[in-house]
Amino acid sequence: MDVEGTLHEALALGDEGRWQEMADVLARGLRDEPDDPYLLGWLGVAERELGNDGAAYDYFKRCIAAEPVDPMLLALAGAGLAAFDDPEAESTLRAAALTGPELALTRLHYGAYLAREGMFGEALEQLETAVQIEPDDPVVHGELGIAYALKGDHKAAIAAMEHALALADDDSWTRLLLGLIYTETNQTEAAAEALLRAAAERADDAEAQLLAALAASVVGWEQAAEEALARAEYSEEGRDPALLEEVGERIAQGATAASAFLRESLGPSVLHDRLTQPL
Repeated sequence: MDVEGTLHEALALGDEGRWQEMADVLARGLRDEPDDPYLLGWLGVAERELGNDGAAYDYFKRCIAAEPVDPMLLALAGAGLAAFDDPEAESTLRAAALTGPELALTRLHYGAYLAREGMFGEALEQLETAVQIEPDDPVVHGELGIAYALKGDHKAAIAAMEHALALADDDSWTRLLLGLIYTETNQTEAAAEALLRAAAERADDAEAQLLAALAASVVGWEQAAEEALARAEYSEEGRDPALLEEVGERIAQGATAASAFLRESLGPSVLHDRLTQPL
């Protein structure tokens, strides 16, 4: 099978979340074309989805070493390198944006990278342009919201994230971030509603359950708080028995204690951690 056929088959598998099969198809293609940047770049994506970080990083580096000129591929590989804090990510993503300025994806990835590096002026310029190119893409609005949140502009962050959710109501990641920003801006009931829904949608996310439990306790929704706290006991992702015990104690102490722990400790910590995760 030629490279085009291999990519067609592999990307179809990726669209279905069949990452191991996608990786297998691409690896077979590399036997005949070991330096093809498209095969290398997409194999990096598949390996990262499988949790094979070392292999993913190696494929992204080999992709860039092959000197691709396609701005979409540069954005793909640059974003892959950014996930591993590789200094080559910046030049790769900048090249993608410069050679494909009309593409929302290149602007999106470069802007997202710049925002996480604290270069907010240029980041917002890139992301606002991405929004103009693809105004109905919820991802670009969500990333714009993240950039504003990292900058500390909560009002603009809320507007962008609410727009993202209007376009993609099932985006539990953005909803969780929005709930935490509502908390930062003293919108306690809106925060509780957003965090409880995000937690219900992210059943295996222990932090989401604990945040929802605290937010519900703050507004006096005791049953909802108890249910979220109970779900946290069985959530697999990020489960921390000591944190679970502490949240339970704060809720038992009442709304004031729950609010203090949510606003001054757990909320800011989770918000910063998730805002800074690479796109």
